[in-house]
Amino acid sequence: MKVDGKIIWITGASSGIGEALVYELIRKGAYLIISARRNSELERVKANCPVLTCEQIKILPLNLAEHGTFKTATTAAINYFGKVDILINNGGISQRSLAMETDIEVDRILMEVNYFGTIGLTKYLLPHFKENGGGQIAVVSSLVGKFGTPYRSGYSASKHALHGFFDSLRAEVYKDNIKITMICPGFIHTNISVNALTEKGEKLNEIDKAQANGMPAEVFARKMIRAIISNKEEVNIGGREKYGVLLKRFLPSLFNRIVRRAKVR
Repeated sequence: MKVDGKIIWITGASSGIGEALVYELIRKGAYLIISARRNSELERVKANCPVLTCEQIKILPLNLAEHGTFKTATTAAINYFGKVDILINNGGISQRSLAMETDIEVDRILMEVNYFGTIGLTKYLLPHFKENGGGQIAVVSSLVGKFGTPYRSGYSASKHALHGFFDSLRAEVYKDNIKITMICPGFIHTNISVNALTEKGEKLNEIDKAQANGMPAEVFARKMIRAIISNKEEVNIGGREKYGVLLKRFLPSLFNRIVRRAKVR
C-alpha cells in the first residue's frame, strides 16, 4: 500500500507526533483532514506546508472530550474529499502524578479523551469503511500501554484499554477488509510531558529529561508511516526503552525490580 492519493484523517494534528505526520504525509502525496482543539494551531501547521499542497489539507477542529460532536465531525470529514481511507487516532493527553495523590477526576479525564474519545470517533467512521469495502485505523498508543510505570497510572490504564478494544475490533472487522495498526511510541521528543496533567488536573509545564532526549518526532513519523503502509498489526517504536515489552513478558520479576528504580521523571 502507498499513501499517495489516500485520504487520511489525523487527530492531535496541531503539535508533536501529529504535526510531524502531517508534514511527512503531505510530502508523500496524501490528502489530509487535520483535527485538534485549537483551530489557530491547525492553521499554523497548514501554513507550514508547501503552498501547492494547501488544497490537499482540510481543517476540522475537534475536541476528543466532546463526544456529542463526533457524528457531525465524521460527516464533515467524509464530505471534504468524498471519503476517508485511513483514520489516525493520535490525539490524547498524558499524566505525571502518583496514583495515591491523583484526583479521580483526573483519571476520568484521561479515560474520556484517550479511550472514549478514540473509540467513539472510530465507531462513527466504521460504517463508512464497511460501505467502501475497507479502510485502516492507526492508533497511537504507548509503550506504557504494554506495561505500567510510576507517575503514569491513569495514562497507562487508558492506553492498556485501547489495546483491549482494538485487538477485539481487529478480529471483528477482518472480514470487512478493515485493518488495525497499533503504534506504541517510547520516548519521543514532543511536548507530551509539558502538557501532561498533574494530580490536580493542571499542566505540568515541564519536559521530562527522557522526552527531551527522545527520538525526534519527524523520525518517529517516518517509522510510523512505514508501519501503516506495511499493514502492521502492532509495532513498538523508540530507543532501548522498547525492550521493556520483552522484559515484561519473559522476565517479569526482573522488569518489576528495574521499573521501581527507574527515573521516569
